[in-house]
Amino acid sequence: MDVLQHLLAGFGVALSPTNLGMAALGAFIGTVVGMLPGLGPINGVAILMPLAFALKLPPETALILLAAVYMGCEFGGRISSILLNVPGDAGAIMTAIDGYPMARQGQAGVALSISAWASFVGSLVATIGIVLFAPLLARWALAFGPAEYFALMCFAFACITGLMGDAPLKAALAAVMGLSLATVGMDANSGVYRFTGGDVHLSDGIQFIVVVIGIFSISEILLMLEQHHSSSGLIRATGRALFNLGEMAQTAWATLRSSVVGFFVGVLPGAGATIASAMTYSMEKRLAGPDGHFGQGDIRGVAAPEAANNASAAGSFVPMLTLGVPGSGTTAVMLGALALYNITPGPALFNQNPTLVWGLIASMFVANVLLLVINIPLVGVFTRILKLPNWLLVPGILAVSAVGVYSVHATTFDLLLMTAFGVAGWLLRKQGVPMAPLILGFVLGEMMEQNLRRALSITNGEPGILVESPISRGLWLAALAMILLPPLLRLRTRRRQAAAALRAQPQG
Repeated sequence: MDVLQHLLAGFGVALSPTNLGMAALGAFIGTVVGMLPGLGPINGVAILMPLAFALKLPPETALILLAAVYMGCEFGGRISSILLNVPGDAGAIMTAIDGYPMARQGQAGVALSISAWASFVGSLVATIGIVLFAPLLARWALAFGPAEYFALMCFAFACITGLMGDAPLKAALAAVMGLSLATVGMDANSGVYRFTGGDVHLSDGIQFIVVVIGIFSISEILLMLEQHHSSSGLIRATGRALFNLGEMAQTAWATLRSSVVGFFVGVLPGAGATIASAMTYSMEKRLAGPDGHFGQGDIRGVAAPEAANNASAAGSFVPMLTLGVPGSGTTAVMLGALALYNITPGPALFNQNPTLVWGLIASMFVANVLLLVINIPLVGVFTRILKLPNWLLVPGILAVSAVGVYSVHATTFDLLLMTAFGVAGWLLRKQGVPMAPLILGFVLGEMMEQNLRRALSITNGEPGILVESPISRGLWLAALAMILLPPLLRLRTRRRQAAAALRAQPQG
């Protein structure tokens, strides 16, 4: 009952005219920022945080605004993924695998609307989870040390290798390429420059936006030019603007399952939406079996990662509020906002400042509804982008890509590197190598290396720590199963098919 009373009081805070207006403003800004490649929620929150402080907003109002921006960015990231095959941020990579093929098949409106619905459900499930289980889950998250995180990374990569079905070796090769790219730059522990070739531009490593724009956007344009698409546009924007009840029912269980998994992954500090979306996409692909056509425009391949993305984003507030530990890069920035107001997050925050905590939690419910109300009517506006002719759309994509890349360091080197990645991605895609594992390997590589080093430093290099705890052993076994079971199941299927063909032959 205390929880319900606190939540009702929180709704009183969140629904005040000022806070409601800030939530709506943050939701809209977040959607716009999220759909622009390379910006993402971290930049959106970082840009607005000093503005909120300069306007002398009360701490609960400032946090409501920043949380709405965060959630809006997770909603908006799907738009460019589905329409242009350019993920707005790392968490939207998996959405592009089936969202873009759906758009090419004239189902852009269906893909956008079902992703908005899945995002809504994911955030709703996760916010309910915060209300019910925040203190308990915070204690559970403390059980994850560097060894457990390293095992979790390996499990994520095992899931990635299964994304290509009959071509796991190509997926594994792409993941290794991504891991290799993540090692470029200065070693955080020793200060040694690695694989930079003496070029000062690579001293900070390769930026995510440079890789993702080159691999996805530039390579897609090169493929389009090679295939001589008609002048009617890159994608045919035909068909319905909204999903129907049958499609909602088809994605219902995938959305709910992915929401739950995404929430629990989001609770783990630093795990983030990238791991959640990869795990849930792989899970739904395996559950669908031969009935699915993942990678070719399966609607469940859009709903699952979007639900996981948004559930993970909401789940990342659990360690931030209860432990004072950022659950993601964006909540790390929001911790800075709390510091500006001299507020110390942690277990005592729920008792010392309940108005702020429960007002923030209630505002997440409000912002989630506002995002659905904003995004569903705008589906028709977004799909009109696809009606632009090639001579206008292609230069537009190139211009947006170039501006996004140039804005990182303001150097032409990044533009040349983007072009090089685009050509490499074009060649790899022509050979059937998937790009999603490469990007995921690049995103997770640094986190994987740092956790491995921390784990080994605890035992002075003794590798036994990696399998010491029950959690890490369970994750290693799950990773092994993800690698071995698919080829064994395919072998059994082929043997059954061969036996059936042999029985069907006429007896001579």
